[in-house]
Amino acid sequence: MSRKPVVLITGASGEIGHGLIERLSRNAERPVITLDLSPLAPDLSPLVRQHYVGSVLDPQLLDRILAEYEIDLVFHLAAVLSTRGEFAPVTAHKVNVEGTLAMLEFAQRQGESHGRPVVFLDPSSIAAYGLPSLAAKRAAGMVKENEFNTPTTMYGCNKLYGELLGSYYASHYKQLSFDPVRAKVDFRAIRFPGLISAVTLPSGGTSDYAPEMIHAAAEGKPYACFVRPDTRIPFMAMPDAIEAMIKLALMAPERLSRRVYNIRAFSPSAGEIHDIVASAFPNAVMTTSVDAKRQGIVDSWPEDVDDTAARRDWGHAPRFDLQAAFRDYLIPTIRKRYS
Repeated sequence: MSRKPVVLITGASGEIGHGLIERLSRNAERPVITLDLSPLAPDLSPLVRQHYVGSVLDPQLLDRILAEYEIDLVFHLAAVLSTRGEFAPVTAHKVNVEGTLAMLEFAQRQGESHGRPVVFLDPSSIAAYGLPSLAAKRAAGMVKENEFNTPTTMYGCNKLYGELLGSYYASHYKQLSFDPVRAKVDFRAIRFPGLISAVTLPSGGTSDYAPEMIHAAAEGKPYACFVRPDTRIPFMAMPDAIEAMIKLALMAPERLSRRVYNIRAFSPSAGEIHDIVASAFPNAVMTTSVDAKRQGIVDSWPEDVDDTAARRDWGHAPRFDLQAAFRDYLIPTIRKRYS
């Protein structure tokens, strides 16, 4: 019996996975299978062909998937994120680095078995940057992909190394072998800004002060923002992030000039986010209580990034600017959740 061609999403129960499954399910010709340590939410289960509960570090499980399905597109979302990674750096390294390595090797084996490259889409992060001071951050302006690649968090280190591993698999795999092994991984990465979803709850990430502010206001709870009002990093609404991933994954390889791309949508200060939320929820109680450690991490990330290459090579064009993201997507959807 021939294997069934599908798309694989790892870490599918997370924020990005939720939106990606819904978006990909609209195309019945491209069935989706998923892998996560947790079961899928009940509303997502009917949208996928099969869900595997397990770890990307389980070789027997990966062998089973390899035997049962023919995969030519992987969205590798499984990760330990920035805040949790600082409390459990060894676990973060194991999942973010060893897990990525296992999935790249899995993709290589998939490509060898069916004779075509496997597109491997990796969501990287602005955490891969590390600016040395607040003054340097403010002077840097829009940072390019190859600038300030000196992250200060375990998550950022893991993501930067994951980009390098993917580039190795795509361009230099086993380059000294007597019989050259043809690379079968078409690696592509997006360095996401802070992502804001109206559908899933914020999970305590280092950039989650923006969605936390909205959720607290909509729920009628006081909120103390953990960064200064002048703190500025790039953000993006989740639907635009999902569209960007799909657009890059489906782009012809000859159109791409690099393996890793910045993308952006808007870059507000925490104070500007506060003002938008306060305007929508006049009774909201929002204060500032700076967490010096998390503030230091956010201060090491760029105020903005240069996404010229993404716009030129594969047509990145976010639909939501700052006002539209809050007015048309975030605030009405989150308001409805608590009404």
